[in-house]
Amino acid sequence: MTTKHSNLINGLWTIDSVYSPNINPSNTADVLGEYAQASAAQLDEAVKAATAAFPDWSQSGIQSRADALDKIGTEILARREELGTLLAREEGKTKPEGIGEATRAGNIFKFFAGECLRLAGELVPSVRLGVSVEITREPVGVIGIITPWNFPIAIPAWKIAPALAYGNCVVFKPAELVPGCAWALADIIHRSGIPAGVFNLVMGRGNDIGDPLVNHPDVNAISFTGSQGIGGRIAQQCAVNLKKVQLEMGGKNPQIVLDDADLIQAVELSVQSAFFSTGQRCTASSRLIITEGIYDRFIAGMKARMATLKIGDALASGIDIGPVSSLAQLEQNLSYVEIGKSEGAVLVTGGHRLEYETEGFYMAPALLTETTSDMRINREEVFGPVASIIRVKGYDEALAEANNTRFGLSAGIATTSLKYATHFKRHSQAGMVMVNLPTAGVDYHVPFGGRKGSSYGPREQGRYAQEFFTTVKTTYLGS
Repeated sequence: MTTKHSNLINGLWTIDSVYSPNINPSNTADVLGEYAQASAAQLDEAVKAATAAFPDWSQSGIQSRADALDKIGTEILARREELGTLLAREEGKTKPEGIGEATRAGNIFKFFAGECLRLAGELVPSVRLGVSVEITREPVGVIGIITPWNFPIAIPAWKIAPALAYGNCVVFKPAELVPGCAWALADIIHRSGIPAGVFNLVMGRGNDIGDPLVNHPDVNAISFTGSQGIGGRIAQQCAVNLKKVQLEMGGKNPQIVLDDADLIQAVELSVQSAFFSTGQRCTASSRLIITEGIYDRFIAGMKARMATLKIGDALASGIDIGPVSSLAQLEQNLSYVEIGKSEGAVLVTGGHRLEYETEGFYMAPALLTETTSDMRINREEVFGPVASIIRVKGYDEALAEANNTRFGLSAGIATTSLKYATHFKRHSQAGMVMVNLPTAGVDYHVPFGGRKGSSYGPREQGRYAQEFFTTVKTTYLGS
């Protein structure tokens, strides 16, 4: 018998009629449990509960909110190994990566516990004598939060924590593929002392409850992370309904390696960025842009390093890369390898499914060379362990190639030249720039977000989160 996990609406675990199994991508015979599939009617109940809870919660004392968020963060950190193991078993990250993500989630809640006490305003003079002007921030209202499957505890944390810290109420819809971490997080939040209705969990398919959440008249804002196609549709829906919207929609991130780069360092950061977490990171670098003087040595170094990577069950010790998250994602990854080859790319290593004793969605990381910027493999987000190499003559061509994309999330450069590093930092058309570091490593206390088709709306994380989760009020005070 598998354990059934219900939705959380208005402080109560619901009685549900439809459940879906949660499958371990490392071992498809392993079922983590069955998770409820909410209906549109339940979604409406959750929104009504959040709406009813908002007046009291938004006016609650900042110390009580800080205490609740700190308690949530403390429990996550105390249970980081347990939660990291659940994450690895559910999503396919290696166990150390899962523990690291759970740790990050705990730290996020603790950071925003502090932000409850640091929310500041302004008092400025008016141009009129005897009048002063007070500028304050207030919560937005009911926030609909929609998260992806690739970071099933960190991304929910960096949306939910600031929403609650600034006095908003939440209706949280996690990705259908990873309900386990969402449910565990909801259970921790539920026991933190936050009043009923302030936080609600509704699990299920996007077609069933995602659109109703976005279009619900009592939802004041939507924070979404996912594909560009769905994000674009949400933006249109929110515009029609005059809702505040925040979108993170992926990337096609470049990693430049110049002739003067430290070869060992450049290879290692490229392998980490392209293939760790099975390449399932919106900040992963899938376009490796290499200048011709280091080109052959870089490819040789990549092949040698990739040959040492250990791929297997996410819970096994010594594993570098776990499985792809689902069969559908694995098939998509493999199809892109074939698309690249059909367009003229050369597959130098990997790019095939791996078979082990237990059935899982394993893939050998793929490296494609002889690619050009007009190939689909360099235009579309694959979201898997697939990287392509583009040869360029020098820095100027590398910069132009890096910016030649409709995305603009993260971009990296490997160089020992201060001149080129400084120029790239200024002229890269990305929201986040990495110099001699992997493109896929970011901190939780600073802004996260991109440009062009990668992001829309205010930045996430750190103090900048207040731009989305609060609204500004200007008050004029006469004498």
